[in-house]
Amino acid sequence: MAAVLLVEDDDTLREALVYLLKREGHDIHTAADGLTALDEFGSQHFDVVILDLMIPLVDGMEVCRRIREVSDVPIIMVTARNTEADIVLGLELGADDYITKPFSTPELLARIRSAIRRGRVSSPTTTDEADDSAVLTVNGISLDVERHRVKIDGEKVTMPLKEFDLLEVLLRNRGRVMTRHQLLDRVWGSDYVGDTKTLDVHIRRLRAKIEPDPANPTRLSTVRGLGYRLEID
Repeated sequence: MAAVLLVEDDDTLREALVYLLKREGHDIHTAADGLTALDEFGSQHFDVVILDLMIPLVDGMEVCRRIREVSDVPIIMVTARNTEADIVLGLELGADDYITKPFSTPELLARIRSAIRRGRVSSPTTTDEADDSAVLTVNGISLDVERHRVKIDGEKVTMPLKEFDLLEVLLRNRGRVMTRHQLLDRVWGSDYVGDTKTLDVHIRRLRAKIEPDPANPTRLSTVRGLGYRLEID
């Protein structure tokens, strides 16, 4: 069972989703506006947030931004806006996935299950001592897997969960070309059914943090027609 925060202002859709998610065995909390959503989120732990963008009082983009300031909980954005600009903005604010209305119920349920699994598998441990073997250091990048910490050229950098997971996969395969499919499979799961724009946005956000000049990347290279490679030197 997972704790799910469902933020949706359409009463009919919200009630239908509550019914479906309860049937899946989840503990559902709901909000019809952004302020209530933030209050609910601050009151307890959630395993996943399903967030409509066009909600009253505080819109979904701002709710996502505020949640991401304090938590790495998986966020699935649900939106009637299907322009690339809206989708990219949502992902840049920290959403892990998005689905556009109208959507099929099986697709949404599949994405929720996938997000819950990824969140549980990827959650960092909170031990006081980290094994040296869990610290990956390459080309000025240091990633402490156990403590969920990243340093770039000795400076601490904050990274949401998906960026951290993506960087870990790239570091463990340093010097190798990782195809887009491989990265999606390892970071978002083999059952991921979303758009590959999700990967593009996360690569861009990652470069903004690890590259001295993100417009001219030297650490995370694009290999045209294949994918990406984290350079060793």
